[in-house]
Amino acid sequence: MEAKTLNNLTTLTGRSMLAAIFIVAGSGKIAGYAGTQAYMESVGVPGLFLPAVIALEIVGGLAIMLGYQTRVAATLLAGFTLAAALIFHSDFSQQMQSILFMKNMAIAGAFLLLLSHGPGRWAIDPRRKISGARS
Repeated sequence: MEAKTLNNLTTLTGRSMLAAIFIVAGSGKIAGYAGTQAYMESVGVPGLFLPAVIALEIVGGLAIMLGYQTRVAATLLAGFTLAAALIFHSDFSQQMQSILFMKNMAIAGAFLLLLSHGPGRWAIDPRRKISGARS
């Protein structure tokens, strides 16, 4: 396989894998709406934010997967992921919370890489630039 093709394939696969956790999590929050809302409120986050969280996870995840408005979506999801780590996973006396905190840090780091390097060629964003230049 040619190096460019491999790079494009791994970038697309990486974006898809990164996006999947948010799409699945957002969908799960819809299915378990009341429980998620109660959990948010138990840590002091108003439950009225839940629809925005669900929208960000699903729409942002799809944007990352498709490579559409990638830098905007990556910025929003990186901030969301860091906030979630600090709010929900900062009890370092519990090993599982420490692991979840570090997982969120790694995910935010991946979003920062997308912010810096963009979505790659196999994405909507580069096609929009090309069609925009022609019009």
